[in-house]
Amino acid sequence: MEPNKSPNQAFTLVEIMVVVAIIGLLAAIAIPNFIKARVSAQLNTCINNLNKIDGAVQQWAIDNKKANSATVGYSDISSYLKNTVICPTGGTTFDDSYRLTTVADQPVCQKVPITHKLPADTTN
Repeated sequence: MEPNKSPNQAFTLVEIMVVVAIIGLLAAIAIPNFIKARVSAQLNTCINNLNKIDGAVQQWAIDNKKANSATVGYSDISSYLKNTVICPTGGTTFDDSYRLTTVADQPVCQKVPITHKLPADTTN
C-alpha cells in the first residue's frame, strides 16, 4: 500500500526560514574569524618582509663596507632580495610599501606603520 502523495509537495515557509536563519547564524560566527585570520596573515607577512629587507640592508652594508650612518635605497639592496617585496595590505611597489633611511635604522612599513614593525633589538 502506497501512502497518498500530493503532486504539489513543497517546503513550507517556516522550514525555509529556519534554514536561512541557521545559515545566517553560521555566517555571523564564521566571517569575523575569517577577517581576523586575514589581518593576522597580512601582519605576519609584512613583518617577515621587513625582516628580509633589514637583512638585505645589513648584508649590503657589510659587502660594501658602509657605516651605520650611510643612507640606503631600494636600488642598493634589490639584488639581495629574491623577489619584489611589497606590503600585503595594499602596496603596489616597494617605494609605496616600505621606507628605508640609514643602515642603522630599521625599515618601516608605510601602509600600517603602527602595527607592522620589527620588534626592538634586544641584543644591546
